[in-house]
Amino acid sequence: MSDEKKKNQKTTEEQDIDQVALEQEEIQEKKGEASSPEEELHRLKEDNAELKDKYLRLFAEFDNYKKRTIREKMEMMKNAAQDTMSELLPILDDFDRAKKNAEQEGSKEPFSEGVGLVYHKLYSTLNRLGLEPMETDGEPFDPELHEAITEIPAPSEKLKGRIIDTVEKGYQLNGKIIRHAKVVVGK
Repeated sequence: MSDEKKKNQKTTEEQDIDQVALEQEEIQEKKGEASSPEEELHRLKEDNAELKDKYLRLFAEFDNYKKRTIREKMEMMKNAAQDTMSELLPILDDFDRAKKNAEQEGSKEPFSEGVGLVYHKLYSTLNRLGLEPMETDGEPFDPELHEAITEIPAPSEKLKGRIIDTVEKGYQLNGKIIRHAKVVVGK
């Protein structure tokens, strides 16, 4: 039995020696990897150059993204104007026909009827596109919605601080004011 014990002990010692040898080899390899400061500096410079390249690529990509979105926004605005103009072209055609008929007939009554029809067609088209006139007469003056051109004495106590006359209509496009109403206010 003692021989067997010695054998086991020897095997354990051999394993320990092998383990120490492996650890020494790993240390030598690490020393080889860590090598000289010049090599470390070279490696750091390469890493820095790689990071700079990534930064420049991302910056260029973002710059291209901004340019592309601006271009798309401009294109969308052009298309919106084109759609609006396309909606208004039939009305322009009606005005041309009304003018031509007025010149040929010489009568003012059919011309005024034609202009009235064109006027209603224009307003219905603009209304369909989201344009709404603001109701102002008799309403209380609101500086958020109205622009006071002048103040005049109110004809009645009821009209003080209220709109007496509208000089120029105000309009909203899809709920947003695009032109304030120019009004005369009673004081």
